[in-house]
Amino acid sequence: MKAFIADRYGKKVTMRFGDMPDPELRDEDVLIEIHAAGLNQLDSKIKSGEFKLILPYRMPLVLGHDLAGVVSRVGSRVRQFKIGDEVYSRAPDHRIGTLAQFIAVNENTVARKPANLSMEEAASIPLVGLTAWQALVESANVQKGQKVFIQAGSGGVGSLAIQLAKHLGATVATTTSSANTDLVKRLGADIVIDYRKDDFEKVLQNYDLVLHSQDAATLEKSLRILKPGGTLISISGPPDPAFAKSIGAPWFVRLAIGLSSAGVRKKAIRRGLKYSFLFMRANGPQLLGITRLIEAGAIRPVIDRVFPFESTNEALSFVESGRAKGKVVVRIK
Repeated sequence: MKAFIADRYGKKVTMRFGDMPDPELRDEDVLIEIHAAGLNQLDSKIKSGEFKLILPYRMPLVLGHDLAGVVSRVGSRVRQFKIGDEVYSRAPDHRIGTLAQFIAVNENTVARKPANLSMEEAASIPLVGLTAWQALVESANVQKGQKVFIQAGSGGVGSLAIQLAKHLGATVATTTSSANTDLVKRLGADIVIDYRKDDFEKVLQNYDLVLHSQDAATLEKSLRILKPGGTLISISGPPDPAFAKSIGAPWFVRLAIGLSSAGVRKKAIRRGLKYSFLFMRANGPQLLGITRLIEAGAIRPVIDRVFPFESTNEALSFVESGRAKGKVVVRIK
């Protein structure tokens, strides 16, 4: 099959277009012909080697976590899908590779594609949708009337998280540039702060939840806007011991991870707050829940650009620029 391939780690590594072996189909796998693949900052971080300690991959590697496509074969134990089904998925860790013509993934990481979305729109959803779901629904159990601060509201995760939080009945605050104010308001943000001009710490107070996706300085300020008993969930780090345990990290990695987050965890405890790190995981049943919300009109995709398959390197460079509003997608078929 044709694919874009990274031969080594490195920030400036350019993927080459070439041939890779067809995926191995296990008994509980579905083989999916990929029509479109969504790109994420995670793809860039894996390529650069930033996540080598917690997500080691062998080279050569096909990047890509998000996909939408059509089931072309099924394993002997597959019960949920059949050949010809239109599906989407966030490929599980260590089985990534959506920048290719085909991928094989466990059926439990797959869901039927929302009927009201194109392949490109569907491919933009899985990773950011599941991140928002696992933060707001699974971890924080956001309730009607709560106050939620979602950083970087015009980004991939932020644009989905605003919509989900609003659907759950929360009052939603976010940060963005003035150019994107109208966009995040249309998505449901109640309070919009221009991060270039205003300090959110001076505007927001007594919040129930912060979904943190920025730097360490922003993390410090975010703790100060939470009310006692409030929760900060970070998707940008530092990772915590619970995460290290969940991935089965060796002792020296657990030690390093524990030390990296010791400071913020102590500050959270002193303020009567909860801190946790979220590294989202593939989950087909949760993705099916997102499908239902999309088909009901509660959530819609936000896509900045769709690139042709041959322009995959340019697409990833655009993601790395940090200028995208919502998601960047590659059309493969």
